[in-house]
Amino acid sequence: MESKILIVDDEKDIRNLISVYLENEGMQTIQAEDAIEALKLLEKQDFDLIILDIMMPKMDGIEACMKIRQERNMPIIMLSAKSEDMDKIQGLASGADDYLSKPFNPLELIARVKSQLRRFKKYNSDTDNNNNQTVIEIGDLKVNTDTRQVWVRGKDIRLTPKEFDILEILARNKGIVLSIEKIYEAVWKEDFFKSDNTVMVHITKIRDKLEEDSKHPIYIKTVWGVGYKI
Repeated sequence: MESKILIVDDEKDIRNLISVYLENEGMQTIQAEDAIEALKLLEKQDFDLIILDIMMPKMDGIEACMKIRQERNMPIIMLSAKSEDMDKIQGLASGADDYLSKPFNPLELIARVKSQLRRFKKYNSDTDNNNNQTVIEIGDLKVNTDTRQVWVRGKDIRLTPKEFDILEILARNKGIVLSIEKIYEAVWKEDFFKSDNTVMVHITKIRDKLEEDSKHPIYIKTVWGVGYKI
């Protein structure tokens, strides 16, 4: 079944360019000229991935991403004409899985789309035959690696795909300190750069959702100078 991608950008030329490249790869695309239209489309149909511009009229991509994450869990790749680190941090913190600055190489965008789709479909397929443990319980924290659901004190917690991937790798290695580099390369499947704070941003978001007091976490602990552990 072909993947269905929602392209959200107020620039028609950008939408059309992305659409042409994706459809040449056998994907189906639907376009929205702003976030309001995108949210309406999401109420009526399902998508496998969303490409979401940050700078848009009516509602920016950051707010739109947060609204989408309240209900849906598909990968979101954010686009922005700005390249400052703060924009990247805001985009990832709002629930995005990846980020690309304009102007971008369409081939790089296609590669990232394919990577996100592969990872999302892999984790939403049948349980990994190499590991029969589908439910990991750590105190009041319960992680179902089959359905990709998380509960804390009986409450259902909604995580983005990347947030879940990080939590899963930490939960599967309970008590073991994992370096930021190891977490990044295991989740993003890319080489890690020391200046990249992507993992830190995602850990902060996970703590905000799991912990009663994110400043004094009881689940994900920071081991200064080394990394994180559960």
